[in-house]
Amino acid sequence: MNIVAWIVVGFVAGLLARWIVRDDRSGCIYTIVVGVLGALIGGALMHASGHTGINEFSIRSMLVAALGAILLLLVLQAIGGRRRR
Repeated sequence: MNIVAWIVVGFVAGLLARWIVRDDRSGCIYTIVVGVLGALIGGALMHASGHTGINEFSIRSMLVAALGAILLLLVLQAIGGRRRR
């Protein structure tokens, strides 16, 4: 995938993950970084389980990236604790 596709997948996956986990941090760059790191994590986990990782722009890639981003946000919340509102 090219860099624009990674940014789009990262942004959509980051938005979805932040919505599911209810992360209250804001910012477009933060959302893209969470999504791209989630794509890397999700792709590595899929590859380790014997499936293909993220190699094309598809709904499956978005879901794998979102699941990786959700996992990333949950680990970050476990390490840093939840913020009080």
